[in-house]
Amino acid sequence: MNPQIRSLLKPEVINTVNGLELIARVIVEGFMSGSNKSQAVGAGQEFSQYRSYEPGDDLRMLDWKMYARSGRYYIRQADIETNITVKFMLDASHSMMYTEDGLSKFQYAKVMIAALAYLARRQSDAFGLFTINEKNIQEVHPRFEQQQFMRFLHALAAVKSESTWRKSNGLEHLYDHHGKEMIIFITDLYDDDNDLLQFIARLKTIRNEVIVFHLLGRQEVSFDFTGSFTFEDLETGARTKVETTAQQKQYTERMQQWIKQSRNWMLGKQISYELVTINDPFETTLRNFLKIRKSLAR
Repeated sequence: MNPQIRSLLKPEVINTVNGLELIARVIVEGFMSGSNKSQAVGAGQEFSQYRSYEPGDDLRMLDWKMYARSGRYYIRQADIETNITVKFMLDASHSMMYTEDGLSKFQYAKVMIAALAYLARRQSDAFGLFTINEKNIQEVHPRFEQQQFMRFLHALAAVKSESTWRKSNGLEHLYDHHGKEMIIFITDLYDDDNDLLQFIARLKTIRNEVIVFHLLGRQEVSFDFTGSFTFEDLETGARTKVETTAQQKQYTERMQQWIKQSRNWMLGKQISYELVTINDPFETTLRNFLKIRKSLAR
């Protein structure tokens, strides 16, 4: 991970609106100014309409002839910029508080979502946020307007990781989709009775695209511990004492089998699956987002 970005991943930064906005801007602007610049929005697309310039827009899309005629800044929008709604859904159950090297899965997920929303804003997409656990469902409905990003960040900074994943009760309205949509769901897939998988399956329709970012810790995957440890379930409080050296091979085999089964299950339902660890660079996630978004926009 980029050392500059890693230095910003602190609770006092991640849990504030200004902090999240700063991290998102650093990640996306760095991504767009690097080798991925050719993926910038609107480049080479058929012109559709103008809209007023907003801070953070790509200056390359300014129409200087319109400025010369009107004295105001306008952005040339392409068709690909006008017809995608992005819904971010976050598993806010307490298992997401698993932490490695001072960074929890939940904090990493917040940064991922902030960066992707910043990019969606640059793309002129409507975007919204839904955070879900047994205690609460918090919603910022998709819009494309000047204040949406700050409204989005306020909700994202305030949400807490607590309780368990919500059962089916109260989730029905989240399955209502209109037009072309991309649903991005970030979760560790830990639940009881496959409730999460049932939820994911109902998100998918013929017209939308669903991408699941399966977020885990590196040590969760590799079981890179040495010695005897007592592990506690963050949601139930159950404790298990394990001799890690003796159990490592069996654990990693079961973990890889679970990851493979999860991936195959989702691919079988035409749902995109991406395994992410909390050590991975955010640029990979942005690249996947752009790739899938472009395929949906066709």
